[in-house]
Amino acid sequence: MKIKDTLSVIAAAAVLASCNSDTKTPGASADSTKTNTIMENHTPGTFGYDAQFLQQKDSGLIVLKSSDGASQVIVSPRYQAKVFTSTADGQTGKSFGWVNYKAFEGPEDAHMNAYGGEDRLWLGPEGGVFSLYFKPGTKMEFANWKTPASIDTEPWTLDASDAATVSMSKTMSLQNYTGTALQLKAVRQVSLISADAIAADLGLPAGAGVKSVAFKTTNSITNNGTAAWDEKTGAPCMWNLDMFMPSEACTIVIPYQDNAAGKVATTDYFGEIAKDRIRFSNGLLYFKADGKSRGKLGIPPARVKDVAGSYDAIGNVLTIVKFDIDPAGKYLNQEWRTDRAPFSGDAMNAYNDGPLADGKQMGPFYEIESVSPAAFLKPGATQTHKHSVYHFTGDKAALNTIATKVLGVSVDEIEKVFGK
Repeated sequence: MKIKDTLSVIAAAAVLASCNSDTKTPGASADSTKTNTIMENHTPGTFGYDAQFLQQKDSGLIVLKSSDGASQVIVSPRYQAKVFTSTADGQTGKSFGWVNYKAFEGPEDAHMNAYGGEDRLWLGPEGGVFSLYFKPGTKMEFANWKTPASIDTEPWTLDASDAATVSMSKTMSLQNYTGTALQLKAVRQVSLISADAIAADLGLPAGAGVKSVAFKTTNSITNNGTAAWDEKTGAPCMWNLDMFMPSEACTIVIPYQDNAAGKVATTDYFGEIAKDRIRFSNGLLYFKADGKSRGKLGIPPARVKDVAGSYDAIGNVLTIVKFDIDPAGKYLNQEWRTDRAPFSGDAMNAYNDGPLADGKQMGPFYEIESVSPAAFLKPGATQTHKHSVYHFTGDKAALNTIATKVLGVSVDEIEKVFGK
């Protein structure tokens, strides 16, 4: 079966209804009988299992899917316009996103409500003199850290949806660490990517035995205030974070500019990453993504390319992430400290979850992230950041072809980097 045949996507939007919730998002269907019949009795790890769980929490879930139902993507306006998860093989197929089931129960967390999600939009910076997560004058430590409610717990507005795209928005009033009031509107569009567009985006030939699903997010923020955002007042940035399921044999792959000056990566966000968990070779950074050791890295603008990915050798899943970059842009430093230059930040990040010092752990999961440059916007002006996710599974020879073309290394070689 060719990629085009397998992925032939004539996207259709479907709405999943909940039998346990009266809260509704505009445009949601109230008919839960058919949905429950389709989704019942699925095992953990499958798309059907996650869809069934999520429909009980959100009556307004929107599902973009191919005409044959193989490629599906779950989007939730109620949960901050997240893409919760996707699949390349229908209800019984693997669920690619990480869903934090326990976060939906009990009272809201005072710092962050980590519902999970294969792609969510946050605003940055997290730390630094223009932080949006610490009140002015407070010490940058966990006790004072709080994710803004508009990207943590509050629902977004469903503005429009059609057969291929969902558009959502949120008006926000924020204050940064410097004390600047930021009035803004965020808009987020999520679209299922067609087979032809996948091939065009990644420069792929037709191949046999591959199943795929892909989606694009187009994110924008508009300065709704009366004052410009500049280097003195501070400016926000957009921040896409993708939470995926880890495995013992999952490796993140980040191509970088090998001939540029300066450090290749920041590797000490949460303490220096152990040397046996990270490798550099011929313009490629490899990072072990097993969900067993907490670590984060970042690639600076001078080194970053517009693509990264991962390969799970156990699940036989190749993931590609593409995003906008601006080598000349000023990226915000997001570290929890105020003694670093505010515009010396990284342009993309990767994170592997693991236990904290007390043994507690949110996941396990791993993340691939991209950020926009600081949004120096005059009143009424808008900045956009695009971020797309592609999953491929199936014939390993075909996956080798895709990985070599897009990442510059085959999945066979990726599997050997941290092989036992």
